[in-house]
Amino acid sequence: MQRSHCLALDADDPLAPLREQFTLPADMIYLDGNSLGALPRSTAARVQAVVTEEWGQGLIRSWNTAGWMDLPRRVGNKIARLVGAAPGELVVADSTSINLYKVLSAALAIAREHAPQRRVIVSERENFPTDLYMAQSLAAQHGMQLELVEQGQAANRLRDDVAVLLLTQVNYRSGALQDMAAITAAAHAAGALTVWDLAHSAGAVPVDLNAAHADFAIGCGYKYLNGGPGAPAFVWVHARHVNRVQQPLSGWHGHAAPFVFTPDYQPAPGIARYLCGTPTLLSLAALECGVDTVLAAEPLGGMQALRRKSVALSELFIRLVQEQLSAHPVTVASPRDASQRGSQVSLTFDGDGYAVMQAMIARGVIGDFRAGDQTHGDADLLRFGFTPLYLRHVDVFDAAQTLRNILDSGIWRDARFARKGAVT
Repeated sequence: MQRSHCLALDADDPLAPLREQFTLPADMIYLDGNSLGALPRSTAARVQAVVTEEWGQGLIRSWNTAGWMDLPRRVGNKIARLVGAAPGELVVADSTSINLYKVLSAALAIAREHAPQRRVIVSERENFPTDLYMAQSLAAQHGMQLELVEQGQAANRLRDDVAVLLLTQVNYRSGALQDMAAITAAAHAAGALTVWDLAHSAGAVPVDLNAAHADFAIGCGYKYLNGGPGAPAFVWVHARHVNRVQQPLSGWHGHAAPFVFTPDYQPAPGIARYLCGTPTLLSLAALECGVDTVLAAEPLGGMQALRRKSVALSELFIRLVQEQLSAHPVTVASPRDASQRGSQVSLTFDGDGYAVMQAMIARGVIGDFRAGDQTHGDADLLRFGFTPLYLRHVDVFDAAQTLRNILDSGIWRDARFARKGAVT
């Protein structure tokens, strides 16, 4: 594999124009879009317009004249196009953790009503920690038990005591991709409901919530949706469940008539009842710009085209790692089968992985590091996200070359790259 071959692939890439949607620092290769997406060029002007025009000039009138009140639904309908949801089924609100509290509470309420003997929430030990923390809290509140299984083993735990199966579609550490349709079918056959976290899949891999017959889903807006740091999250509930229960966070924005201001709460019909407090307008405006960068791929093949390029980029990286780093203690920790992998590749390094990543960042290649769980013998991980909207094949080649040069030279052993304080 030569660099010239990668340049030729980029010249023939039909998605190449999408890169121009982003402000990317010069002389930097950004492989951390799985943690925080890049800045769309349109975002700064849009947020500025909200501040100076809609807020500055429109003031309170902008709730109506600028469509502020409808923004959670409008942006939600755009995200719905990326995850297989129908119009009016998905809204943007709050954070991923808060939305998980809402939907997991709703799922447990349904389970208690129809199968009170089911007292177990099942998830994976490697699920994202905030999901597990929220599940622990709810299990304690409802007198239930959270049971954790190893990655890929959740379906084997589906017995008649399981109320809810809580999974992230793409594992944040390894990048392993779950078969949502198959696992959901297995859960339903066992009498359990499913809650899916799409944080590492929305905007990265094709998702079809309705085709999979999923029950509940949540996801964040700041990774592959490019909504910016702290971007609001989204929540989806299948039509068969959406009006069955009242989610526990009954704020004014989820009221059936929010401007009537009655002292009693009446939940809105449909997904609007999963709204809570006043929407974060500036963040919502930024998120809409980010979602639009993904939707810009629709005329070019949409999520299927983005997925093909993502696979090509990650396959290229794996090939380069295997060809060029065989002399070093580096192992591909992500599934080798691309159909079982999201839009990231994780590597283990038998040494100080944190120092290696810091050395890469110092040379203009930004990935990220995740410490292993020493209690369970997990290795440290170097994570690399491959966002097809703005990454090129030549970026992947140069990143692999940088990693090789760092390992060949041993510069990562320099004291300036050692762990000091917080590890990020």
